[in-house]
Amino acid sequence: MSASVTTSAPTVQPAAPAGTRRRGSLLTLGLLGCVALLLVMVAVSISVGARSLPLDRVWSLVFSPDGSYDAIIVQDQRIPRTLLALLVGGALGAAGALMQALTRNPLADPGILGVNAGAATAVVVAVAIFGYVEPAVQVWFAFLGAGLATVIVYGVASRGRSGATPVRLALAGIALTFALYAVVQGITTLKPQVFNQYRYWQVGALSGHDASLVRQITPFIVVGLVMTLALARPLNTLALGDEMSRALGANVARTRALGAVAITLLCGAATAAVGPITFIGLTIPHVARAIAGPDQRWVLPYSVVLAPILLLVADVIGRIVTRPGELQVAIVTAVIGAPVFIAIVRRRRIAQL
Repeated sequence: MSASVTTSAPTVQPAAPAGTRRRGSLLTLGLLGCVALLLVMVAVSISVGARSLPLDRVWSLVFSPDGSYDAIIVQDQRIPRTLLALLVGGALGAAGALMQALTRNPLADPGILGVNAGAATAVVVAVAIFGYVEPAVQVWFAFLGAGLATVIVYGVASRGRSGATPVRLALAGIALTFALYAVVQGITTLKPQVFNQYRYWQVGALSGHDASLVRQITPFIVVGLVMTLALARPLNTLALGDEMSRALGANVARTRALGAVAITLLCGAATAAVGPITFIGLTIPHVARAIAGPDQRWVLPYSVVLAPILLLVADVIGRIVTRPGELQVAIVTAVIGAPVFIAIVRRRRIAQL
């Protein structure tokens, strides 16, 4: 009686569905297209300004400055301003997407954790108490204020058995924002000279800054962006809910803590540098999700690229609509961003993230 020998076929890992591969390719091409559009806007930002210069003259001064007044405009104003828009736009876009994912609140924006209020309060204190009016000094106070505000919000929200839930984070942030802005209003009311220094920063502007400010905020924003992109997979798990995330082995507390640090770095540096700019962090993540879907591995990179495009477009519009003067970029972003966000709300049902 012969023994039967059973041979098993080697296990073959299933290939990714063709539809998934095709969607990934389309999203990659779309992201590359957005990067190309961003480069175009960088060129436009350097070429266009409140002072009209011939295009060939501008680009000759970019690579070969001759020490003229036109060269000063291009080298010391337009190029740092464009680089600042790239950094601030990418920071606000990433922070907005990260905040909405962490809190699972599609209406969250970088101001919800008290970051803007903390930075504003620190700037007012720097002027009123210490007499610092130089932007290069104020940026460090604003960054410190933004960081302390985030720590306070997270500390308050973490108290209790439930920990730092999305609702508790939002409520703590809103409460701290109201309290800090009351302090700001009190100081600026008692000291009008402080208000004169504070009001320009409060509007939100890219103008009036040099390359030294770009160098100051670059390390913070780069580290914040790296942290944000590294959190993409944990954020996808977090979207399933805290209990399911823990069941799948995710460390919810660590993800939220690292996310809070990244938001502090991104929003703190951006807000400290140019003041609070609204609607970038609120609107751009919705545009990114409309293109890429809910996967944070795509939403975050799209937000990082799309946000500076919007900021550069708004800045260029602000330079040319009121020539020879300028309209501050935060005003233009509000005018552009508000209708865009309303259109998104009307056309798409905004669900919990």
